[in-house]
Amino acid sequence: MTASPLPALGRLESLDLRGIRLGLAAIDEVSARLGRPERAVESVLVAGTNGKGSTAATLSSIGEAAGLATGLYTSPHLESVAERIRIRGEDVRPGELDAMLAEVFAAADRAPVLALTYFEAMTAAAFLTFARRRLDLAVLEVGMGGRLDATNVAPASVSVVTSIGLDHVEDLGPTLESIAREKAGVFRAGRPALTVSREPAVRAVFREAAARAGAELHELAEEARVLVHSAGLDGTRLRLETPVASYELDTPLAGPHQAENVAAAVRAAELLRPAIGAGAVARGVASARWPGRLERFVARGRTVLVDGCHNADGAAALARFVTGAGLSPDLVFGAMADKDIESMSAALGSVVRRIRLVPAGSPRAASPEDLRRRFSGSRPDARTAPGLAAALEELLGDPACETIIVAGSLYLVGEARTLLLSGSFV
Repeated sequence: MTASPLPALGRLESLDLRGIRLGLAAIDEVSARLGRPERAVESVLVAGTNGKGSTAATLSSIGEAAGLATGLYTSPHLESVAERIRIRGEDVRPGELDAMLAEVFAAADRAPVLALTYFEAMTAAAFLTFARRRLDLAVLEVGMGGRLDATNVAPASVSVVTSIGLDHVEDLGPTLESIAREKAGVFRAGRPALTVSREPAVRAVFREAAARAGAELHELAEEARVLVHSAGLDGTRLRLETPVASYELDTPLAGPHQAENVAAAVRAAELLRPAIGAGAVARGVASARWPGRLERFVARGRTVLVDGCHNADGAAALARFVTGAGLSPDLVFGAMADKDIESMSAALGSVVRRIRLVPAGSPRAASPEDLRRRFSGSRPDARTAPGLAAALEELLGDPACETIIVAGSLYLVGEARTLLLSGSFV
């Protein structure tokens, strides 16, 4: 048998079965063995339930526009694991990622052996890649929670917490307050902590946590005014006023909810670099890229939107966009079994014509039959399909079909992007 040309990436994929492990012991030890790469580059941590990826991507883009050599670490990926590490706006090369992972595994294999999870190995590789590239800034999207997430070993100069919702409750707790406490674990003594939530109980948690940590709390609701001029399929136009400046901004990210994410990214950039120019902010916002979130494709002359609205709040945001845009789309949906599918069904079922339920390409995904059972309360007419390609083929074959939305799990979104970019539905 021929050895894989990228053996460390092969080993990484074998770790997927270990699942999620919250805790800092393993990542802290492997980082120490690697020479503390997480301390070599100034960093920003971006936590939250929804919007953290868009905020992190926009902040990274602003950093680049301001002349900073910037790295971005996000999760999960849609199609290729190399998407998780971006340097100056480009995905890391697979060969470089393999080399960094090889060093991570070599350090972990020294006695006593560290059994890293997939996310821990990738996080260490991101730290190492950014350090070796001698970047000026690393924007790190927190994976789950904050306090015990592997990214939290980084000594962040600024911490951001975007909107808070009920997700991962089995790990983070059953209430918004319990989840907020976990997210607030990214606050740092003497450093700015920017929060987005307008929920009074959540804001109280953040104020208490900031006081306890000695962090400098900044609440976006108090420090920014946002006016959305327009929000359509081609992006969002907004006016933003902060304590530093007033901006007229255009982002290619679609949906009115992106205005808040842009505001958080801009305010974080101001806190990180108070002298940042308005021109750099505008250029960075305009060039932000975050695939799979209300991303537009054309298939056989029809619009296909793909959106990773993987929880109830995300589904509600998508439903508001559909209503505001005056669309009457068909929906192809798949999600993980542990999600609040009933709430997602209620939000989306009221704004779409037909629904096709498909598997989402993960062992943790709900089966189409399980999805149909859980959709039955709000949309008993929802039908199953054997897979995404079959569902798209059926819907695109109907002349009355104008718009299709593929939504739910990011696994399904990644599959949709692969299909649509391959030309299978030209």
